[in-house]
Amino acid sequence: MITINVDKAKVIVHDKRRLARSAEFAPLDIKVTIPNEAVAAEAARQVIRDKYAAIQTAIDAAATVAPLKTIMDSL
Repeated sequence: MITINVDKAKVIVHDKRRLARSAEFAPLDIKVTIPNEAVAAEAARQVIRDKYAAIQTAIDAAATVAPLKTIMDSL
């Protein structure tokens, strides 16, 4: 029988979440430095922060591997 360490699985999912978040931030990183686009870019960045904060909460709350697999598939 294969046993999966949930704590280690959470670390893997957290790493994938960080990569996905960084990829979404990348196009906005330059826009936030342009005065005419800074406000809109920062608003878009906040939407991304909120999205990934919710994912972070779901990862932390996962007690089994099943919800972690669902999160991984959504990233």
